[in-house]
Amino acid sequence: MQRLMEAFCATALAAALALPAQAQEKVIQMGTMTWEDLTPITGITKKVLEDQGYTVEVEEFSEWGIAYAALTRGDIDIMASQVDYAAHDYWSKNLGQLEKISPVSHGLFQAIAVPSYVDIASIEDLNASADKFDERIVGIEPGSGLMRDAATAVDEYDLELELVEGSTAAMTAALKSAVDRQEWIAVTVWEPSWMMQKFDLRFLADPKAVFPAPQSYYWIGKSGFSAANPHAREAIASVYVPLDDITSINSAVNDGKTMDEAVAGWTEAHSDLIKRWETIKSE
Repeated sequence: MQRLMEAFCATALAAALALPAQAQEKVIQMGTMTWEDLTPITGITKKVLEDQGYTVEVEEFSEWGIAYAALTRGDIDIMASQVDYAAHDYWSKNLGQLEKISPVSHGLFQAIAVPSYVDIASIEDLNASADKFDERIVGIEPGSGLMRDAATAVDEYDLELELVEGSTAAMTAALKSAVDRQEWIAVTVWEPSWMMQKFDLRFLADPKAVFPAPQSYYWIGKSGFSAANPHAREAIASVYVPLDDITSINSAVNDGKTMDEAVAGWTEAHSDLIKRWETIKSE
């Protein structure tokens, strides 16, 4: 028994020593927005860091302002964010206290969309068929960046349709009802979203370029994070999650899985890729 215990302790010690020095007993505080595009990125990166020996504690936020304040204070170490447009004001305001670590996905896009059976192609075509759309564009929560841009589009294109404020849940219910009846409907929506797959939606062309171009997602951190944690920074920079994969994870959630289950399913199916990501220098 004594020899067994000695062998066990020796094995455990060897395993601990095999971990990169910076990963041993290192805790990373990771923030995330509770949104369907950012939670899969957070879960996958958490898995990679844990495989490298880090303990990752995740704190969820519902507003950019609160999340960025936590990051600048050092309450969290890192979080994923779209800094080009969606959260650009917060990024630029706090730039002196933050750093960009690495890109992790690309393609976030939000605009006005219609079901594929609706035979118009552009925002400019909405007025000519206003009656078919019940003279409205069904929106989401007031105050969101998407609704701000949609309101600008209504003005720029001199639309005769009313932009209706509401909630994502109410918009989704209205969209489902219309699709079930093959009725015309225009909605404010984004990609990646399970709704794009579920309802076969198509974004309307925006010749006046009111809506921002497709945006990138970055891991950002408090200033000095990369210099203080070079191994963790390299592990984070190895992760890249295509937009279609984010959408498929959220489709699984919409079909009844928890987000943890959906992320675990993705990481299991992509275990070889993750192993390749994790082939990085040990120091």
